Amino acid sequence: MPGAAGAGHERVLHWLKAQGPASTAEVAAALGITAEAARQQVQKLVADGLLAGETMPSRGAGRPRQAWALTEAGHNRFPDAHSTLTIQLIGSIRQLFGEDGLDRLITQRAVETRAQYKQAIDPLPGLPARMEKLAEIRSAEGYMARVERDGDDWLLIEDHCPICAAAKTCQGFCRTELELFQELIGERGTVSRETHILAGGQRCTYRVRTRATAA
Repeated sequence: MPGAAGAGHERVLHWLKAQGPASTAEVAAALGITAEAARQQVQKLVADGLLAGETMPSRGAGRPRQAWALTEAGHNRFPDAHSTLTIQLIGSIRQLFGEDGLDRLITQRAVETRAQYKQAIDPLPGLPARMEKLAEIRSAEGYMARVERDGDDWLLIEDHCPICAAAKTCQGFCRTELELFQELIGERGTVSRETHILAGGQRCTYRVRTRATAA
């Protein structure tokens, strides 16, 4: 059943993309499959150049453990919003209109994105509903976003960046996103970026520290 096997490989790849390096046993436990099935699927992804082994510190006494992580080819299996064309366009805008012209473009994109997000999120009264809606919107745009609680705080976690190539070329895209998130949260909390894909992080993580007025 090649279709089922292919679906299994994709499940493993997506889970490792979201969770980071993990052992074969951890893959099997998380996906509810046998250790042998997990081993076969991992080895197929390794043979395809999508996974590679890493040596990870032991979680207790004992030897370091082997874990599996996505290679660059593995990460490239996830959409990057037509990265080559985007980089070329950014370069052309810089050449024709300079940094000021590029800044105006980013500002205009931020204005349009802000209007779309606010239309969807502003009617929601409480912080939990706003966070869930924000994650839903971001996931629809390819960011593989989810929300988690961390004590009194909220975490917005994005396991993928579909505009990573553009953001590497012009980090103004990331700056406007952080500003937008803070505006959407408003007085309910303070938003900060804790991990960043462009800084070598596995994912982008935003912490929302709640205030006494948070709903």
